Amino acid sequence: MVQSENKDKVGILGGSFDPPHKGHLAISVEAKKRYNLKKIIWAITEKNPFKNKSKNILSKRIKDCRQITKAKPFIKVKFFEKLIKSNKTIDLINYMRKNNKIEIYFIMGADNLINFHNWHKSKEISKKCNILVFDRQGYKRKSLKSKTYTNKHTQNLEFIEFKKVNISSSQLRKI
Repeated sequence: MVQSENKDKVGILGGSFDPPHKGHLAISVEAKKRYNLKKIIWAITEKNPFKNKSKNILSKRIKDCRQITKAKPFIKVKFFEKLIKSNKTIDLINYMRKNNKIEIYFIMGADNLINFHNWHKSKEISKKCNILVFDRQGYKRKSLKSKTYTNKHTQNLEFIEFKKVNISSSQLRKI
């Protein structure tokens, strides 16, 4: 992990949060604890480029995120896409890096690591921030065999095993 002195450590957990759930909370709490993060931003996207249209509208997802995080004041729910005019992670990272007083920790589930090499400017993302990959039920083997992990084009990536919460937004949408 790349760490710099005198900078606030800020985590970013991006996604559609459709719906937000205790798994999102669990990795946020664990990331804060393990890496001494000052805050974590849940950066909600209107539409994930790798998924179908969200079931719930953006305003409901934002409201639900604020509701589920209200007991965790270190988690800030934000929608940046209108401000930065993009839903690309690299554009969010570049926007956040304008504040040179922060060090960014990008948080993702192991399922996202599998296709991370397909993300827009993934190599650039991995050079500009620390990437924390949280193990998810059923994804460990695939993610550890992923192009990104096996190529190790990033020394800033850490795979984190922890007590997993066996839940996903996809499962919840089926209920």
